[in-house]
Amino acid sequence: MKIFLGADHAGFALKEQIKRWLAAQGYDVEDKGAFSSDPADDYPDFVAPVAKAVAENPKERRGIVLGGSGQGEAIVANRFPGVRAAVYYGGPEKIVSLSREHNDANILALGARFVSEEEAIVAVERWLATPFSGDERHVRRIKKTDAL
Repeated sequence: MKIFLGADHAGFALKEQIKRWLAAQGYDVEDKGAFSSDPADDYPDFVAPVAKAVAENPKERRGIVLGGSGQGEAIVANRFPGVRAAVYYGGPEKIVSLSREHNDANILALGARFVSEEEAIVAVERWLATPFSGDERHVRRIKKTDAL
């Protein structure tokens, strides 16, 4: 599985930490930027390339996008057909598992201003390890959503 990363200035430092962790775990990682912390950058410039890459092969690719809250990043990502982005900015990690089990989320949007490096790594690890359940009701709902 290939993992694409993208972040604006607010998520840049955490993206770099996650990138190092992913590489240490043996994941194939491609960074779509930002490549420096520039307060004038705009998250769509880095999220859209991640979403496009995931949309090309949504079953075999995943994305992790980071910004201040993760909300705008998920909004951008979810505009691409085949992408299902879920937001995590702290709280029970079970929500990360449910995004995979029930929604087959293929992009995780992290709110870098709300999670520590440790919390983010735990969430990413859990998200990557959780398979989609494949239950008929979840497949049906995803198909309905994709048809909108």
